[in-house]
Amino acid sequence: MQKRELYQVEGTKLSRSRKFCPKCGPGVFLSEHENRFSCGKCGYTDFKKRASAPKTE
Repeated sequence: MQKRELYQVEGTKLSRSRKFCPKCGPGVFLSEHENRFSCGKCGYTDFKKRASAPKTE
C-alpha cells in the first residue's frame, strides 16, 4: 500500500482513511487486519468488536 492510498481528497478537504496510533501520535497509521488494528512501530493493538451471532433456539 502506498502512502497516497491512506488519504482521500474531497474538494479542498483532506480526509484520512485509517486511524492514527494513540501512542505514537499523528502520522503513524494503524494497519487493519481481519480482527484487529495494529501499529507496526510500537506494537499497539486494538481489537475489533465481534458481531454477535444470531441466536438459534
